[in-house]
Amino acid sequence: MKAVATEAGIRLAIGMLWLLHWLPLPWLAALGHGVGKLLYRLAGSRRRVGLRNLALCFPEMPEAERRALLRAHFGWLTQSLLDRAVLWWASPARIKRLIQIEGDIHLAEREMQTTGRPTMWLCPHFVGLDVGGVAILLGQKQPAASIYQTQSHPLMDKLMKRGRLRFGNAEIFPRSDSVKPLLRAIKEGRGFFNLPDMDFGRKDAVFVPFFGIPAATLMAPSRLARMLNMVVQPVITELLPKGQGWRVRFLPPLADFPTQDVTSDTARLNRFIEGEILKQPAQYLWVHKRFKTRPEGAPGLY
Repeated sequence: MKAVATEAGIRLAIGMLWLLHWLPLPWLAALGHGVGKLLYRLAGSRRRVGLRNLALCFPEMPEAERRALLRAHFGWLTQSLLDRAVLWWASPARIKRLIQIEGDIHLAEREMQTTGRPTMWLCPHFVGLDVGGVAILLGQKQPAASIYQTQSHPLMDKLMKRGRLRFGNAEIFPRSDSVKPLLRAIKEGRGFFNLPDMDFGRKDAVFVPFFGIPAATLMAPSRLARMLNMVVQPVITELLPKGQGWRVRFLPPLADFPTQDVTSDTARLNRFIEGEILKQPAQYLWVHKRFKTRPEGAPGLY
């Protein structure tokens, strides 16, 4: 009975989300920031995680400022969730009008044609990261691949996959599966949309500083880039104020990356992400337990 009620609730939520895609983006933005204020008060566990992360990363920032930053973050985060209605159901023409592209979006195509090297699009966890994937699929012809976290409910998992694959030139692979299909896809010429900055435990990770705190950080960007001779191009996403659209910045490829030193490469990526966070701190995903995994013998931080 409980499972039936849960599925009915999810179907209702999906139906409401579908209806929202007809609204102008400024209306969705206003709704998102309004609901975000409410969630800041109600989502106690996520609020505590966010405040703890900010205290660890910005210890010199007054507590009142950290709370104000996190309140703003909840607004941006909620808006990004509602924006998915547009990304999943609106017409490609409407989505293109809403995305502002900066930088070289065609780097991957050109590299594949001239050097045969695949590209890794490195996209840190800003709240608009889904827009980055859509910008790649709509704005250039190079086929893409990525990894996704399987959703706990089959209906939500199906919706997530359908939304991210709707433009047809992408493959996504569950994080829990073998990496071999992903490697094969990259070798066949697909660009890899890679999210490098979440805590997935000790496996294939190294502890390197993130705002001065040792953080379990995946070594995959360095290892894959070296193994497959990849060009690594950072992609930074931003939600523009008051629903004016989204900005996606395709930055120049990282120079002298990767090296033979995986730990040094991984620490360098964290420093790069820190610099980007300082440009738009309220839009980084602070409600993730970035420091959940601790070095041997170190006390927990949450």
